[in-house]
Amino acid sequence: MIDTETLLHTLPTTAVSDALAGTTNLNAAIKPLKDQYHIAGRAVTVRLPIGENGALLEAIRIAQPGDILVVDAKGDTNRAVAGDFIVSMMKGVWIQGLVVDGVIRDIQAVRDLDFPVFSLGTTVAAGNKFGGGVIQVPIAIGGFSVQPGDFIIGDADGVVVIPQGQEKEVAQKAQEKLEKDEVRALSIKGGKEEIVAYLDKVLEVK
Repeated sequence: MIDTETLLHTLPTTAVSDALAGTTNLNAAIKPLKDQYHIAGRAVTVRLPIGENGALLEAIRIAQPGDILVVDAKGDTNRAVAGDFIVSMMKGVWIQGLVVDGVIRDIQAVRDLDFPVFSLGTTVAAGNKFGGGVIQVPIAIGGFSVQPGDFIIGDADGVVVIPQGQEKEVAQKAQEKLEKDEVRALSIKGGKEEIVAYLDKVLEVK
């Protein structure tokens, strides 16, 4: 029997989203820099003032290996929350990924680091460090609230949040959905006749 945490690391965001009835997806504009990225881990939350990134450094300092930094940057696309140097520090302390409703810079160097970043895109301007920002507090990002310790899953389709305490139930439902999808896919392998039969059943054609 696979334990819940191991199972969560294998699940696609689409199945997890289905298990949660599509209620905890982050804004679809938050996308990975590379389609092959898949992240699954606990959220360390960061709330930043617009244009700032100082508190992100605090989050890097306290994060545990495998954690995911989830950053409320207020959707700002002018100043970067991180560049290649900051991302290299994240990778160096074994943080698993960065999810932000903002932008990064040094995109080619960040891609070369092969560190999973999910963001709104890139910019050329660095973030300020004038102060402000807090870590490990409830945040709003991409249209959803994230609490410290919530479970985050991200892949090419986007990012979904599993509220803390619901991991086992959601993992089971997501796995059941994948199994049902596999049976459904097999049911139309025979070609047109089986496809029409499936459609007639779904559409309740008499």
